[in-house]
Amino acid sequence: MKCAFIGLGVMGYPMAGHLQQQGFATTVYNRTSAKASKWVEEFGGKSADTPREAVLDADIVMVCVGNDEDVRSVFYGDHGLLASISENTIVIDHTTASAELAQELADEVHQRVALFLDAPVSGGEQGAINGVLTAMIGGDKEAFDEVQPVLECYCKTREYMGPAGHGQLAKMVNQICIAGVVQGLAEGLQLARKVGLDADTLIRAISQGAAGSWQMQNRYKTMWEGHYEHGFAVDWMRKDLKIALQEADRNGLSMPLTALVDQFYAEVQQLGGSRWDTSSLLARLEK
Repeated sequence: MKCAFIGLGVMGYPMAGHLQQQGFATTVYNRTSAKASKWVEEFGGKSADTPREAVLDADIVMVCVGNDEDVRSVFYGDHGLLASISENTIVIDHTTASAELAQELADEVHQRVALFLDAPVSGGEQGAINGVLTAMIGGDKEAFDEVQPVLECYCKTREYMGPAGHGQLAKMVNQICIAGVVQGLAEGLQLARKVGLDADTLIRAISQGAAGSWQMQNRYKTMWEGHYEHGFAVDWMRKDLKIALQEADRNGLSMPLTALVDQFYAEVQQLGGSRWDTSSLLARLEK
């Protein structure tokens, strides 16, 4: 089975590496060609000069880029992947993007007698490196069933959510939930420090009950120590929350907590924390 992987950022680079290492002949494309050359040196496989060239004869095409505009740039045009995908190709977009775009791309792919999945992932850079990401997947169910051996290379959890766009909608819910939890944890740790509680003892006491969370278990110590280089960047979180807030607006929903935390992340950016991880909400409180 031949694969093409478009986009070798902090997520795509190791994801594509897992494919090649586990026996799937993989051709990669990256906007910065030096990154693609480095990937080939590390993992083998091949690189191509354009998305169109990368997906020639590919059975499965994966895309993992930055935002809606980036996705369109690799799908459309004379050098885009839509110009050369074959019938029955399965196209998987791992980018966190809008549900509207997923529905648009599904229509475009179907016109070429191919199949489409929107499959944003959660788990961050370490999840990609360790091959234990979670994928929330919308689109063609028959494609979802067929690509399981491929997705297993870098996704520990794979859930089919429904038709095209539903993977993206599920990812929005994921980011909304994370934002609220991290803000609560940041405020709790701020109070704990102010009143002189020992962080380790505190977390042992409360983490096994209703207050416990992945964020608490994995981020409390680095937050306490002021280390914010451990995961998903604030810039990316703001991009994702913008998508979620726009979707809520289209549906006539109010999400005041999400909107508020998004503004808190804007303040973190102003502090110079654009590339800090999302737990840096505590830095804003302690500035």
